[in-house]
Amino acid sequence: MAAAFPPTLGLSSAPDEIQHPHIKFSEWKFKLFRVRSFEKTPDEAQREKKDSFEGKPSLEQSPAVLDKADSQKPVPNQPVLKVHPKFSKKFHDSGKARVKAIHQANLRHLCRICGNSFKTDEHNRRYPVHGPVDGKTLGLLRKKEKRATSWPDLITKVFRIDVKADVDSIHPTEFCHNCWSIMHRKFSSVPCEVYFPRNVTVEWHPHTPSCDICNTARRGLKRKSLQPNLQLSKKLKTVLDQARQARQRKRRAQARTSSKDVMKKIANCSKIHLSTKLLAVDFPEHFVKSISCQICEHILADPVETNCKHVYCRVCILRCLKVMGSYCPSCRYPCFPTDLESPVKSFLSILNSLMVKCPAKECNQEVSLEKYNHHVSSHKESKENFVHINKGGRPRQHLLSLTRRAQKHRLRELKLQVKAFADKEEGGDVKSVCMTLFLLALRARNEHRQADELEAIMQGKGSGLQPAVCLAIRVNTFLSCSQYHKMYRTVKAITGRQIFQPLHALRNAEKVLLPGYHHFEWQPPLKNVSSSTDVGIIDGLSGLSSSVDDYPVDTIAKRFRYDSALVSALMDMEEDILEGMRSQDLDDYLNGPFTVVVKESCDGMGDVSEKHGSGPVVPEKAVRFSFTIMKITIAHSSQNVKVFEEAKPNSELCCKPLCLMLADESDHETLTAILSPLIAEREAMKSSELMLELGGILRTFKFIFRGTGYDEKLVREVEGLEASGSVYICTLCDATRLEASQNLVFHSITRSHAENLERYEVWRSNPYHESVEELRDRVKGVSAKPFIETVPSIDALHCDIGNAAEFYKIFQLEIGEVYKNPNASKEERKRWQATLDKHLRKKMNLKPIMRMNGNFARKLMTKETVDAVCELIPSEERHEALRELMDLYLKMKPVWRSSCPAKECPESLCQYSFNSQRFAELLSTKFKYRNCGSLHNPASNSQHCWRPLDLGF
Repeated sequence: MAAAFPPTLGLSSAPDEIQHPHIKFSEWKFKLFRVRSFEKTPDEAQREKKDSFEGKPSLEQSPAVLDKADSQKPVPNQPVLKVHPKFSKKFHDSGKARVKAIHQANLRHLCRICGNSFKTDEHNRRYPVHGPVDGKTLGLLRKKEKRATSWPDLITKVFRIDVKADVDSIHPTEFCHNCWSIMHRKFSSVPCEVYFPRNVTVEWHPHTPSCDICNTARRGLKRKSLQPNLQLSKKLKTVLDQARQARQRKRRAQARTSSKDVMKKIANCSKIHLSTKLLAVDFPEHFVKSISCQICEHILADPVETNCKHVYCRVCILRCLKVMGSYCPSCRYPCFPTDLESPVKSFLSILNSLMVKCPAKECNQEVSLEKYNHHVSSHKESKENFVHINKGGRPRQHLLSLTRRAQKHRLRELKLQVKAFADKEEGGDVKSVCMTLFLLALRARNEHRQADELEAIMQGKGSGLQPAVCLAIRVNTFLSCSQYHKMYRTVKAITGRQIFQPLHALRNAEKVLLPGYHHFEWQPPLKNVSSSTDVGIIDGLSGLSSSVDDYPVDTIAKRFRYDSALVSALMDMEEDILEGMRSQDLDDYLNGPFTVVVKESCDGMGDVSEKHGSGPVVPEKAVRFSFTIMKITIAHSSQNVKVFEEAKPNSELCCKPLCLMLADESDHETLTAILSPLIAEREAMKSSELMLELGGILRTFKFIFRGTGYDEKLVREVEGLEASGSVYICTLCDATRLEASQNLVFHSITRSHAENLERYEVWRSNPYHESVEELRDRVKGVSAKPFIETVPSIDALHCDIGNAAEFYKIFQLEIGEVYKNPNASKEERKRWQATLDKHLRKKMNLKPIMRMNGNFARKLMTKETVDAVCELIPSEERHEALRELMDLYLKMKPVWRSSCPAKECPESLCQYSFNSQRFAELLSTKFKYRNCGSLHNPASNSQHCWRPLDLGF
């Protein structure tokens, strides 16, 4: 019994906690059915005594059970059938019933699975071993599509412990919250073997005079009554803990050593694999371990990788999986032969390039592992004396990775056997035999859901596609509900099978994907925002007061609530966040909030006037407001640890829509009316923390919002600035057209949301009683109330368009040699433009345009275009200046086109300041005729704000 319980039980039981074993029906009903007779006669007792003396076990005696600690001394189990203490004459004399009652009372304080005491848990949380699961676990199982609904099934699946045959006088009837949380980690894609190794399962035995449970409880009572010295108790406890830990380490080391020896015997590959002693170079120990099999410790031969990233020889791992079970020998993570994959090519190239010594006596040659087989086969001696890595000459690939021809060659013998069986037993129906074999293989691996689907297909019923797949098909093919329902009925009527799912199944699948499905909470609660979490699609005009004096909003808008949409986005990324925490060794991180950086975007969607059907009259343009989760960090060990970062921040896949409205992006009043509630929700979330259950654990999130996804036109609209035709041409600084044309080098970002608000108040109230010109000069182009806070930045697309328009004008003026004749007529300038358009169409296939667009700008701004234009310019000196100007532009372009210049183009970012100054110097000297007039397309902010770019990153 010494090895049955860990020494950390620390049991103690007070006399008032001991209850009579027959108080509750659930405790004494089992004992009642074990009563065999009221009392034995003396003849029966003497006969049973004689049988036991002769070695025959009686009906009331079970065979002995060998103790694991000392296998030489069998410890007999308690009698299975005996007289109930209540009906025994010696009940009050023997006291055996009282001892057993004490033992059973002590069992109530222990966990059935791990053996720990419930008193170590501050909340004393416990769960019954037998019975249905709790509501939280049931919800998790349904989410993961698991069919188990009772604790015995879950305990068997997670801990490999069968509790269905438990006896309440031997086994505890409850388990602790720690084991409950292990089950949740198991079904939350976290391997539970990390927290509960299989080799520490507690074994329970009946009560004996040397019972560890009762002795530990008795020692606890004595210590409590004697009241020993506290200092001596602490020292004694420290010494005992150290001794216990040393024993546990020794036991674990012995278990690992013995299990490794067993696995080596199972692999039995010493004659077919190379030893690491044959390596020609004395590599460090950790490198040798990385290129050797973790089972046989030989050099890897035909290496395969498991899901848990452990590498083995293919032969070794397949033999161990067949004998020891479907789990990884290193970490006990579930593993099946179909999960094995080939390692990355870089690892295989390093492995094949290793130099090994030839084992032949007279051969001192060193060859690479890749050429070892060829070298060994060249020896004249018997090849059986030398180890071959693979008799086939090359590693055997996985069956699924082979070509169809190679698969047929390898399966030829099996195919012939199956065909012979089908001809003999099934009338030549090879397909049904193969499908049945596949079905049996799935059943054997407990893949019952896939097996049910396969069986339904075999019977002609067919469970068909998953609801989520059907929903994706309907959305991507732009089918309405009625169109999809018509297709569903047609397919079902023609084929007789339900391949597509009905509409109600699609709606249920859609609820999981849309915001409003997950529960969350804000601490403190958001101001002026409902605490309800099941919020789906709402009207964008909800809450808008319909007064007579209000601006009449004639539009349709639909949106999600901001916090609900953020929660849905976080839950979609749950696996990515947990994987990032695992990569940073932060699996058990619970402290502090997760800091989430959110990028907001808003842009017009163009003309959407085409309609299907007779709907209400709505504006012909649409606007979409969306967000992207850019980065998630954790404050750990006085530094911010990054657990998630969006790899493609400009992709449509990571951009989550928040609000859609039928309106023009230039309609300031409509944008203000619809987006103001979103901005109010955002401001409320800045001063609160989100409480959300992620990975089965309640965690806190803090949000940082960055308004960087707006183009230059929309920045002017939401910041209340004048349109692109304004004298104040920049959204970053207060420069006018004249100031920008005279100074192309020294500019800095001076505008901000707070300053724009102050200037709007000055514009509205005119406190200094100034004239219109004076007031306009004071507010620097602010004409409306700003309502969205943006981050000052240059929009890359409009920057390219503005620069292309400027270069297009320079090309025309260089053809006409304006630097010699600045007073050219309008007709001459039109002739230069026509000449340029004709030449570009001929050389670069660029068709003339009315207004500069992005595609024309990208094709125009190339070195080939400059070379083509130089054919029309007679001066060689002007050729060099124009080529240098284009070269500087192409060097600076990657900086503002990149999402993260510091990572993607650090060299261009370092040279950006110098290139921008040289670019401005060229414009003010060689092409100074462009500085005399107004700059073309000033809305792009790109002709004078070259310096702010390197300040913004």
